[in-house]
Amino acid sequence: MAQYAAIAALDGPLDFMAENCAAFARRRQLVCNALNNIDGIDCPLPEGAFYVYPSIAKLIGKKQPDGKIIESDSDFVSYLLEVGEVAVVPGVAFGLSPYFRISYAAADDVLADAMQRIAKVTASLS
Repeated sequence: MAQYAAIAALDGPLDFMAENCAAFARRRQLVCNALNNIDGIDCPLPEGAFYVYPSIAKLIGKKQPDGKIIESDSDFVSYLLEVGEVAVVPGVAFGLSPYFRISYAAADDVLADAMQRIAKVTASLS
């Protein structure tokens, strides 16, 4: 079955590819632009994949409103989930600290909302 499916995928129509590639390029740009406009986050534009690894090095040492210090990417990710209800993965899981990983394989409006939430949570740090 898997071999027949692979043949169908390789021999089938590819007209959807251009539209999907454009959608992912648009989403990548939306996420990178939004993250780079957040004070304390630096997001390089990836060449492939469907996720980005923004640096939060400038946020390490910042304080949450309750006084807790952001000491690591794991702290930031936990705070983002608790307060902003945005789920991302700490960079330490990939050996990339102090970064986090966020996928842009979602609808544009979902991504825009997530970017606003990340901006709001980050702005609450002092």
